[in-house]
Amino acid sequence: MNDPEAPIYLGKPLMPPTPELMRQAPLTPAQAEAVLERSRRDPAAYWADIAGELEWFAPWRHTLEGGFPDFRYFAGGLGNVSVNCVDRHARRQPDKVAFHWEREDGARETWTYAQLLDAVSRFANVLKSLGVKKGDRVGVYMSNIPEAFVACHACYRIGAIYGVIFAGFSAQAVKERLSDAQPRVVVVADASTRRGKRVPLKETLDVALAGLDAIERVVVIDRMGGEVPMTPGRDLRYGDLMAKASPDCAPEPMEANEPGFIIHTSGTSAKPKGLIHAGIGFLVGTYANTKWSLLPQPDDVLWCTADVGWLTFPIWALVGGLANGATLVAYEGSLDWPDPGHFYEVMERLRVTKLFTAPTALRMLRRAGDPWLRGRDLSRLTLISCVGEPMDPDTWYWTRDVLGGGRIFFNNTYGQTETGTGWTSSMVGMTATKPGSCGHPLPGYQAEVVDESGTPVAPGQLGVLTLTAPFPSLARTVWGDPDRYISSYFSRFPGRYNSFDASIIDPDGQVWVTGRVDDVINVAAHRIGTMEMEAALISHPSVSEAAVIGVPDPVKGEVPMAFVILQAGLSATAEVEAELGQHVADAMGSFARPKRVILAPTLPRTRSGKIMRRLLRDLAREGQVKGDLSALENPDAIEKIQALLGVPGSRD
Repeated sequence: MNDPEAPIYLGKPLMPPTPELMRQAPLTPAQAEAVLERSRRDPAAYWADIAGELEWFAPWRHTLEGGFPDFRYFAGGLGNVSVNCVDRHARRQPDKVAFHWEREDGARETWTYAQLLDAVSRFANVLKSLGVKKGDRVGVYMSNIPEAFVACHACYRIGAIYGVIFAGFSAQAVKERLSDAQPRVVVVADASTRRGKRVPLKETLDVALAGLDAIERVVVIDRMGGEVPMTPGRDLRYGDLMAKASPDCAPEPMEANEPGFIIHTSGTSAKPKGLIHAGIGFLVGTYANTKWSLLPQPDDVLWCTADVGWLTFPIWALVGGLANGATLVAYEGSLDWPDPGHFYEVMERLRVTKLFTAPTALRMLRRAGDPWLRGRDLSRLTLISCVGEPMDPDTWYWTRDVLGGGRIFFNNTYGQTETGTGWTSSMVGMTATKPGSCGHPLPGYQAEVVDESGTPVAPGQLGVLTLTAPFPSLARTVWGDPDRYISSYFSRFPGRYNSFDASIIDPDGQVWVTGRVDDVINVAAHRIGTMEMEAALISHPSVSEAAVIGVPDPVKGEVPMAFVILQAGLSATAEVEAELGQHVADAMGSFARPKRVILAPTLPRTRSGKIMRRLLRDLAREGQVKGDLSALENPDAIEKIQALLGVPGSRD
């Protein structure tokens, strides 16, 4: 593509649903389009229909009151998240498997909906016995273990506000989140495991708790075995408490807009934001999201590979998956440990039918090589959905044709922690998608791309992605700082939710997210998204992964800089750097040639594998990183990148 104005969707065909998924779908493509059209005209009526599929204690007065930023959905309606995710399925099908739990070392458990209801009710009574009341906060610090389901739904049951803290965080990051939320009780696993190494959660929590006097009790779950320090009078053992607790706990009627949980986003210079999601609003949104994006069937096994500490898992598993009565997989540990074949072995043994994962995980599997797939029967797999970061078309095709054997449907989605759902997607089995796109806005969401003045742009033009009407799952405020909520998301474009993501909506209605607004590079008056340049680099056979940032230039204003990880076995040479620079120029035009192509052995990542591009930007521009590093998985990458950039004082 040599035309600098050529859109990134040029030449990408619409991919229709597969015949198997069309047979599963509740609507024909024509009916789905009618639902989309009606929801565009009246999103509140659509959300009323969706909410009507769930159980309520009392009906709502009005479906929607108010608008951005102050709105209420299902005002006056009373319900309970745990009832909709656990009780109603335990009543109808008590022996159905709610989830299979696996740990990377081979430990396994299977939980039915009846077993989950028993444990949720018991732990709800435990929390009540510890003084936890409606509106109190509870910290949940653990990875993907069965007790994560139990603790969160016990909080939903009694109206407590929980906050899941990612198991990979440092003691300082844990302390920041606990200090902000001020929970009365923290529930923690003794430890977790990552790539065969013990992750000492309880010890980390003890360091974080120093000076936090508001926390009255710590409930310790014995998962990995071995002794952990216990503070007399504060620390209690989960097993002892559960053995004494009653299995009967009446659910608390919750108004639809009351807080359900806090989830903190990582900040760049300020402290992390504690976003508040309404419990029932989140339930309604994720129930619909899972229904459209995964199309759960009675005999499906759904595997969401995310960690419970990131909102992806609550959306499609903890809340959305259970609300749909699905059988889930909860996996603790690294997907490719002890080798990449382990992932495929779990897929085969548990007979996974639908996979929800991140593009990074798929690129990791692709880089490991196809031989790990040989001999594995993945014939039950019909769908792979993704979220988390842009999907390059090459990985899209590899996933469909190699991992999926050419028979699956690949559904890339898009959402944010703030939106509480992956609100762009295909309606699986009903609508088409394009390789590399994020699908279309799902029913109930009204989206527009606008320019810097807030004026909607024409289809195919790059701008800022915004939402123009409220929806139930949107975060309602920032804990303890409502002004920050308004200034962060609604001040730039009044009357719109600002995603801060640069995007294109093409003439077919497909959404293309090119990166954060600050990831759009203005090179000599040419505005290009970093995702397009990364896709050009990844299309080269030598490249495994790529990240592109913009750096200042005295002549052009800004120029691209590329960081590349080569395929296994290839050497980093000046000739390869030059070849990759020319490859980008050939694909996009000479204006897009990177100032430098840096061949790196590793890049800074979150524990989910996502490349932290803002850290690369800091290193390239200032030689050091700033802001919140709590999500960084591999701190050693910082020094390695500094050395490649020639930062004074760094070591090779």
